[in-house]
Amino acid sequence: MSRIGNAPINVPSGVTVTVGEDNLVTVKGPKGELSRHIHPEMKVTVADGVIKVERPSDDKTHRSLHGLSRALINNMVVGVTEGFSKTLEIAGVGYRAVKKGKNLDFSLGFSHPVVIEPPAGIEFDAPAATQVVVKGIDKEKVGQVAAEIRSLRKPEPYKGKGIHYLGEHIRRKEGKAGAKGKK
Repeated sequence: MSRIGNAPINVPSGVTVTVGEDNLVTVKGPKGELSRHIHPEMKVTVADGVIKVERPSDDKTHRSLHGLSRALINNMVVGVTEGFSKTLEIAGVGYRAVKKGKNLDFSLGFSHPVVIEPPAGIEFDAPAATQVVVKGIDKEKVGQVAAEIRSLRKPEPYKGKGIHYLGEHIRRKEGKAGAKGKK
């Protein structure tokens, strides 16, 4: 039995949830509006400030869709009330990020600076030269943009240089043991 799927979602005050045709769930809140199509076999009901997701049977696909649908709707509710953010750290001599207008300007050891423009619904912040915060109301989009920024210069295992998530553990490797026998 899906424990996540059975949990009801409490709708906070100031948030409106509507379920349209084709299971189009729209959530409006103080930070914005999100909408998403939920699988047509899942039944989404809104009553008395509580959202419930029900599945038609105990089939394996229905069980997996049950928890997924509930989690997606919950993320929409949390996104329009609180928002999501991911923090990235930059490690390496001369590696830094500067916010210029809405864009981020990275110096990552390349022969040119790398400029990243935020997509719609995403906001950047650079509280320090070695820290970047990606904020938004859509959890998927925030994670995707953070992953794209990380992929500019992935952390390497020998010196730990590169861009990594805050709190991410980088597995370190030992360098070459020595140059014995070389002339």
